[in-house]
Amino acid sequence: NIKLFDSELKVMDVLWKDGDVPAKYVADTLNREVGWNKNTTYTLIKRCINKGAIERTEPGFMCHALIAQVQDLETDELIDKIYDGSVDKLFAALLGRKKLSMEQIKNLKQIVSELE
Repeated sequence: NIKLFDSELKVMDVLWKDGDVPAKYVADTLNREVGWNKNTTYTLIKRCINKGAIERTEPGFMCHALIAQVQDLETDELIDKIYDGSVDKLFAALLGRKKLSMEQIKNLKQIVSELE
């Protein structure tokens, strides 16, 4: 299970949004978005590589995300930790907290039917 810090997640967000890109692209993007310099971004990319979250390929120091968006990882961790790995317990807890509209119920039924 890979644990990423918020700064590392910013690097991953670029890859999740834009796909496989050169490290320079990640650095330029994060410079514009959060003001980081190139060295900071490259350090974070290397940390992510060491953690197994990013794969580096040549030429051009291409970066490829090896893990799904953190939302998927965090959801799995939540289900395992709080609901003993039981997705149905999670849904029961969520659905029992708020009255759903007919449209929301219809959407949920559609999602379930697509999974069957």
